Amino acid sequence: MEQTKPSQSLPDNAYRELKPGEEYVPMMPADAKPKEVTPYSVTMGLLMAVLFSAAAAYLGLRIGQVFEAAIPIAIIAVGMGSVLGKKNMLGQNVIIQSIGASSGVIVAGAIFTLPALYILGLDAAFWQVFLSSLFGGLLGIVLLIPFRKYFVKEMHGKYPFPEATATTEVLVSGEKGGSQAKLLAVAGLVGGLYDFVVGTFGLWTESVSTRICEWGAVAADKFKVVFGLNTSAAVLGLGYIIGLKYAMIITAGSCLVWFVIVPVVGSLAEAVDSAAMLSLLGVTRADIVADPQSIFTAENLFAFIGKPIGIGGIAMAGIIGIIRQSKIIRQAVGLAVSEFGGGKSAAAAPERTQRDISIKRILTILIATLISVFVFFHFGLLDGWVQSVTRTPGGGVDTLTAGGRPFSGVQLRKAFGLNSTRFTLLYEDGAFSFDVLGYGHRVGMSQYGADAIARLGFDYRTILRFYYRGASIESMQTNFKRQSRTGNAPSPQAGESA
Repeated sequence: MEQTKPSQSLPDNAYRELKPGEEYVPMMPADAKPKEVTPYSVTMGLLMAVLFSAAAAYLGLRIGQVFEAAIPIAIIAVGMGSVLGKKNMLGQNVIIQSIGASSGVIVAGAIFTLPALYILGLDAAFWQVFLSSLFGGLLGIVLLIPFRKYFVKEMHGKYPFPEATATTEVLVSGEKGGSQAKLLAVAGLVGGLYDFVVGTFGLWTESVSTRICEWGAVAADKFKVVFGLNTSAAVLGLGYIIGLKYAMIITAGSCLVWFVIVPVVGSLAEAVDSAAMLSLLGVTRADIVADPQSIFTAENLFAFIGKPIGIGGIAMAGIIGIIRQSKIIRQAVGLAVSEFGGGKSAAAAPERTQRDISIKRILTILIATLISVFVFFHFGLLDGWVQSVTRTPGGGVDTLTAGGRPFSGVQLRKAFGLNSTRFTLLYEDGAFSFDVLGYGHRVGMSQYGADAIARLGFDYRTILRFYYRGASIESMQTNFKRQSRTGNAPSPQAGESA
């Protein structure tokens, strides 16, 4: 059978739904045998994975959005192929971007989950961070494989897949060569240079808001209305890739939060007690606790009210998506159970473009990974005992959950005779130990300890210097008039400090 030569451009039906009986023939047909997995493609892919893992982590933590690494990786792969004078590189470039793009997926799973370890007061070592990322990424990949055929083949032209579309256009342009590939390279260079100059030298600010204007500051303080714009080339490119329709949906959500929810909540500032608001929202930031009224700034209202609402909307959208795709999930699970139990009869070898890892192997890997995750979190990360720690604004332990039971910091201080609630519970070599800082009931001085020191003959200056080290004691000459018969409060003499 004569092999079909790879095409130099995408078919006409690449971006639309297929008509009844119509078949989509990709640029690399099923009967073609292009070069894909080679030492060059694997090496370049691993190099791109390392490089873009750092880039994706930075951007994700900076703006809360991980970019699709496949797009810039495809641009670099095409450019490197042109520089090295390589021909017919489409298959190898696909492998390069596939390996490299995994960086964004793994990093996304890490940067949005690992902070929870530190929020809970857990000290994670490098191997714990590594294994949690490894297991999470492996689970995501394994669970995705059964759905590949449905989304790629059955939903052809029905779902937009904007990032995959952009990546495909890059690879196809590279195969064509000429001005299209050069334009992509120049665009990537300009965008990268712009963000480098802005981020490194600070010649311009990435985030611009109406607060820079006098009327904008008044609108923000009085009406809690702020309009901001991110001028980063990375964010601009992300919006371009997503497309106008989906970019407008995201913009509409942002406008709802900033121009409706935040101003409405801000209008209640005079009617709501700020301290009660902090307690309701669980705010523990030291600067806001010191000035509770600052919770009603537009930015803080967005951070503690608007952003959680947005996160809840995203979570609900995911739940709705799972419910809508429940039929697909049931079919995939049914197929897995059938094949794993040997109910599936032997079938002819599938085409090159439709080959997948067998469901039996997928289930084996899935079960092994789940067991590893359980062992890791039960014995490796949490040491099977301490699960979570919450602290007061002053740094003392508020609650500590151990062995599945919650304890207050005061309870543990009294039970173990600790000097204060500012302690860290350590577990090493099968033994527990406390690392305690300070004395007393979260204020720095122990009443019982001060009394004991005083009974030894030390004066108040020595006692205060013992508990508040580094503090200075200054004398204030204050003479107050005696309380008059009218009961008026005493007042300082003229020229004296009170």
